[in-house]
Amino acid sequence: MSGPPPRRVVLATGNAGKVREICDMLAEFHLEIVPQTAVGVPEAVESGMTFAENALIKARHAAAHARLPAIADDSGLCVDILGGRPGVHSARYAGPGATDQRNLDLLLAEIARTGVVRPAARFHCAMAWVDAADDPHPILVEAQWEGSIVGMPAGDNGFGYDPVFLVPTHACTSAELAPEIKNRISHRAQAMHALLGALQRRFRERAVDAR
Repeated sequence: MSGPPPRRVVLATGNAGKVREICDMLAEFHLEIVPQTAVGVPEAVESGMTFAENALIKARHAAAHARLPAIADDSGLCVDILGGRPGVHSARYAGPGATDQRNLDLLLAEIARTGVVRPAARFHCAMAWVDAADDPHPILVEAQWEGSIVGMPAGDNGFGYDPVFLVPTHACTSAELAPEIKNRISHRAQAMHALLGALQRRFRERAVDAR
């Protein structure tokens, strides 16, 4: 006898790298992850001043269009010597529609002008879950992954700034990590772990209330 069908959840991103990573992280859970591009959800206007604000904006936007629960993340790279930039503008650091390579080139050029070698940096991730667009009690979690920036990109895995983000615990860049390792230790993995824990508590509480 088969169990209930998996719960459909829209993933509020059009970034193929994020879709791949998040789907891998959720593979063991009873969820059917639907990327927003598969159900015609347009890009949200990321007008928030923080990662958390943008994650929630994207989650509510996707839920409203898809009429499904939604997961969204907003993440980026923060470099101390650059005053925390690129920060919330990481995906469009070199301008609207910028490629990963253009963003990376601009980052390295700005760091080179400071004269600082291997400046401290961190990836930050905020992740949101909403049951519906007007969910009055969204789940919102945040996590950071500490490291530094190297001047020479290395590695073919990952995306975005991964080729220059040095992971101190593994003495290599994020792009040189095997995907299964990155998906255990990254900022997004840490945020997802916290989100799933919060979701499990919510579902348990609702099950008790329904008795």
